[in-house]
Amino acid sequence: MNLEALAAAWAPRLLSALRIMSGLLFLQHGTAKYLKIPALPMFAKVEPLSLSGVAGMLELAGGVLLILGLFTRCAAFVLSGLMAFAYFLAHAPRGFFPIANAGELAVLYCFVFLYIAAAGPGPWSLDAARRK
Repeated sequence: MNLEALAAAWAPRLLSALRIMSGLLFLQHGTAKYLKIPALPMFAKVEPLSLSGVAGMLELAGGVLLILGLFTRCAAFVLSGLMAFAYFLAHAPRGFFPIANAGELAVLYCFVFLYIAAAGPGPWSLDAARRK
C-alpha cells in the first residue's frame, strides 16, 4: 500500500479524531465557566445571561455534541460562528495580528469547526451510527 492510499484510508478516522479532540479541548472552556473545573480566576463569576455565560453554555453543549459526534454539522457550524464572534468582539479590538491580540486560538477553533461542519463527523460518531 502506498502512502497516498494509506492516507486516504485513514483520513476519515483522523477527521473523527480531530472532532473528538477539538470537542474535548473546547469543552474545558465551558466546564471552567460553569462547573469550575478547572477553577480559573477569570471565570470565577460568570453570569448565565452575560456574553461569557451564553458562550459557556454553547461551549458545554457544543463540546459534548462534538465529542459524541451527534448533530455534528449543526453544532460545529454554530461553534464556528461563536468563535468568529468571540474573535471580533474580544480580540480584534486589541490589534490586527492574532498573535498580538491573543486571538489565535479563537481563529483556529473557528476554522477547525467550519471544516468539521463541511466535512462531517467521520466514522467514529453517533451521527454515523444513526445513518446505518
